[in-house]
Amino acid sequence: MNQSEVARLREKIELEYQASQRVLTGFTPTARHDFITKRQENIAGYFQDLTRYMSKEEAILLVVNAENGLSGESNASL
Repeated sequence: MNQSEVARLREKIELEYQASQRVLTGFTPTARHDFITKRQENIAGYFQDLTRYMSKEEAILLVVNAENGLSGESNASL
């Protein structure tokens, strides 16, 4: 498994979830639905990329952990 690529994809997924969360809590005069939909589409693409390096089950767990903020160091600075 290419751990650096998996780490890069995990970070991208976490950033997408963080962006989605910010749009729900901050002042945003633009269309929230379109913004969140785009973030989810990006995450789906990253998920597909992850399945090249791990099983679908492992990729699902990684995405769920990223959504829940359980994936480790990159969330420590939040």
